[in-house]
Amino acid sequence: MPPRSLWSGSITFGLVNVPVRIYSAVHEHKLQFHLVHETDDGPIGYQKICRLEDKPVSNDEIVKAFEHKKGELVHLTDDDFEAVQVEGRHTIDLEDFVPYDDIDPTFFAHTYLVAPGDGGEKTYALLVRAMEKSGLAGIGKFVMRNRQYLGCLRVRGKALTLEQMHFADEVDPPAGVIPSRLPSVSGRELDMALDLISAFSGTWEPKKYKDTYTTELRKVVRAKVQGKEVHRAAEPEPEAAPDLMEALRASVERVQGRARKPRRQRRAS
Repeated sequence: MPPRSLWSGSITFGLVNVPVRIYSAVHEHKLQFHLVHETDDGPIGYQKICRLEDKPVSNDEIVKAFEHKKGELVHLTDDDFEAVQVEGRHTIDLEDFVPYDDIDPTFFAHTYLVAPGDGGEKTYALLVRAMEKSGLAGIGKFVMRNRQYLGCLRVRGKALTLEQMHFADEVDPPAGVIPSRLPSVSGRELDMALDLISAFSGTWEPKKYKDTYTTELRKVVRAKVQGKEVHRAAEPEPEAAPDLMEALRASVERVQGRARKPRRQRRAS
């Protein structure tokens, strides 16, 4: 069964219109847990309670409300959300094309796959080819689930990908979290740190990195199913912070030693 699209509309740039459908591009490693009554495994349910009347309320009696002043609410219906006239309601109107590497990754929130809609295969292919050749990413706005987002359209593996982005005023500056003045570092410390980074440098191989936490959690679940006891993992004893230069030197030597270690020769058959 094909996945269900999350959004359908069109991409526009100039007078060109590309019908598209949007699908989620990722799925997370999440084990689904249920809340149950410990004594009998009865599922735990939740009721929507009116706090003024202290009684359950059915879904058809619940509306969305915005507090425009302290204690004063305005009710909004589905028709009210539909009445909002902004760009991006049913289109992704590309306003600019920019180098993808110029965008701070902090702005990216979620990734979607963009597939051609019915009859849009030719213009979709044209946009993919043109963006691929230009090396640029398209920036525009779109509306999904009653919210407007900034979007970055780029080519990934001969297909279009839409990065849902935050607006500039949603991204917090580092001021207030990072000290205004950082301690100075010596030239020797910087050289050693660069050597350490160089020793770890390589190419990006996403399959190299595994979700070890979920793997270990599955082992705990299997052990419980088999009736085995599971004990809390022992916390490592905190070690005293070593001298910075000594820690850098030891780290570089360890990595370089690992790289110089000869590979075990295969036994002759």
